[in-house]
Amino acid sequence: MDTIERDELKTALDARTGIKLVMAMHETHFEMAHIPGSVQLFAPEQAGQLLEADDDIVVYCSDRSCSASRVVAQKLIDAGYAHVRHYPGGLAEWHAAGYPLEGSAAG
Repeated sequence: MDTIERDELKTALDARTGIKLVMAMHETHFEMAHIPGSVQLFAPEQAGQLLEADDDIVVYCSDRSCSASRVVAQKLIDAGYAHVRHYPGGLAEWHAAGYPLEGSAAG
């Protein structure tokens, strides 16, 4: 599975390359904090409502110890999504770098 690191992701988002960010955590966590522009997807069966097969997709969750993003990314790949990458650093790494978050607990 391909990965993307924090600075590469930030550069791509700033350049508005069309990346579809997918937060692989429950809705409650998503509502508290997520990377701006993200969609919440914990059940890969819902992907067809949010994503197109040829989208450039980046999946993340809370931090490097969280396995949900790897699981969801692999399920998307298995379902035929062609351009899926995993951002292993997740919210913790993004926030530690001072990058913005959205949600009720973001600040």
